[in-house]
Amino acid sequence: MTSPWRTPFARNTYLAGAFWGAGLALSWWLNLPDTPGALHLRRDPVGLLYLAASVFGGRNFFGAGWRAARALKLDMNFLMSIAIVAALAVGESFEAATIAFLFSMAELLERFAVDRGRRAIGRLLELAPDIADRVHRDGRVERVPTASLEIADIIRVRPGDRIPTDGRVVTGTSAVNEATITGESLPRLKEPGDSVFAGTLNTEGSLDIEVTADAKHSTLARIVELVRAAESRRAPVEAQVQRFARVYTPIVASLAVLTAAVPPLFFGGDGLDWFVRGITLLVIACPCALVIATPITMVSALTSAARHGVLIKGGIFLEALSQVRAFAIDKTGTLTTGTLVVTEFQHSGPTAPELLLARVATLEARSEHAVAAAIVAYATSRGLQLAPAVQTFTSIAGRGVRGRVDDVELAIGTEDLVGDLTVKRWGPPAPGSLRVYAQSDDGASGVFVLRDELRAESAAFVRDLHAAGIRPVVLLTGDSAATADLVGNEVGVDEIRSRLLPEDKVRAIRELRAKYGSVAMLGDGVNDAPALAESSVGLAMGAAGSPATIEAADIALMGDDLAGVPYAIDLAHRTRRTIRFNIGCALGLKFILAVGAIGGVVSLAVAVLLGDVGGSVLVTLNALRLARRPSAVTPSPASVRPPHRR
Repeated sequence: MTSPWRTPFARNTYLAGAFWGAGLALSWWLNLPDTPGALHLRRDPVGLLYLAASVFGGRNFFGAGWRAARALKLDMNFLMSIAIVAALAVGESFEAATIAFLFSMAELLERFAVDRGRRAIGRLLELAPDIADRVHRDGRVERVPTASLEIADIIRVRPGDRIPTDGRVVTGTSAVNEATITGESLPRLKEPGDSVFAGTLNTEGSLDIEVTADAKHSTLARIVELVRAAESRRAPVEAQVQRFARVYTPIVASLAVLTAAVPPLFFGGDGLDWFVRGITLLVIACPCALVIATPITMVSALTSAARHGVLIKGGIFLEALSQVRAFAIDKTGTLTTGTLVVTEFQHSGPTAPELLLARVATLEARSEHAVAAAIVAYATSRGLQLAPAVQTFTSIAGRGVRGRVDDVELAIGTEDLVGDLTVKRWGPPAPGSLRVYAQSDDGASGVFVLRDELRAESAAFVRDLHAAGIRPVVLLTGDSAATADLVGNEVGVDEIRSRLLPEDKVRAIRELRAKYGSVAMLGDGVNDAPALAESSVGLAMGAAGSPATIEAADIALMGDDLAGVPYAIDLAHRTRRTIRFNIGCALGLKFILAVGAIGGVVSLAVAVLLGDVGGSVLVTLNALRLARRPSAVTPSPASVRPPHRR
């Protein structure tokens, strides 16, 4: 990627600036009252320096301006070419040089601003090391180019090194800083079986990792390519501005012609004076600052979002997010972690509760069901050791498991599996909870109360949506009414819809759009894809490492923190305000200068300096503020702790 400072355009600009500056300096020296030798010099060298500046600066526009003229298109290059040539024709060499140099400099600054945003994303790829340590089956470690890695290769990443490509931990335990992918500053604990991403930093222990994606198809590479593609998706306001510029430019150019021709022909005005005024108005007509106001702001915002773990696939979606009036949210995996946890264990019978729990956990350790994992985690968190032997194990689909542990027969699962007597002993379940019963043939029984763990930041997330003026916030879930009501009321949503199939969620989104206009939908992945596609803006969270999830949403939160959504909404509103300010400043400045040019108050040099260079620099610097602004994403209360599992 060539720097904009090292292109032929830039070299022409430097030469134009050098000659323009030399002309100014020589002109100043010649006008000193008692400068030795000044009287022996003619002023021709000053004009030649300005002419050289006009030629080198004009080379940036003349070719494109000629092509625009042949196509009957009044673009920036055509207007600048006419202005430079016309100024030279009437002997205004200083004005011609000023137009050529300052406008070239303004264009170069715009290119730099856009390039800066693109390079900020491109530099993410540089975070992935070029060299990796590949581990052979005989234990030998070989240093190889990262590009040569293949899927299923084993690589070793030492403490302090960055991970070369996506993979899965095979051996080792370490904390990995994933800020480059998720935007979250706290490291995450990685153990065998956990996924890791290219460009993330291994901070503690050594990890052996099985490669799951080559360097060109890593999560990091996909983020970079999607952001680059997003730059080509123009927001509606950008298209409107360009349509306006296509009408505005010919009108003002025609006004410039009338200004130069009408007063001398019909009112006896000074022809040269009015011609210069017309040329000045022609320079002011160039809509450069107006046209770049939107795209440069969008590039800055998209870049800033990507660096903070929010992947927005184009300015069209950023603009749509700023107009959202209603917000729909999935429950499982979105407002909740999607992980079942045991909140309560009750025991009855002759066996000690710790012994029954250990036996149940031992049997459940043979199962891969989420309920089984929650019970095993609950037992181990209490420091219990699993029983040494499992004599028999049978999984009964949809009901639970049976088996024999320590010569005791156990049944663990639904009320249909354990029998009515055990169920009646514990009474009806609490709303929003799941009950799993345990019954042993020695007379002991127990009940586990489980629920999908609510994210610590869910309630604050809903409050942030309300604070942003978004109402209603609607919970859409396929879960039972009792569970949906429990979660929805706890986090403070405005409306709750439960027992929804995927097609029901799509129907709900259509109803919300019909009533409120723009609706956003937040889900946790592919299972919500139909509703995400139907919404005005579809947001998916926890998308890191999931190509399908990244592709399904308009905006993908690479991390697993809801705080990314208020950040994205705030960024969308700030971007919209910045664009409006930039457009208003560009139009207002041109209007004032146009009136001054017609009245003879604004000179050609002032028109270039303020109307084009000043306007362009102003909107560019204002747009770059979005990239400099620190992230609004803050760790949730639950994440403020030592490195933790995903």
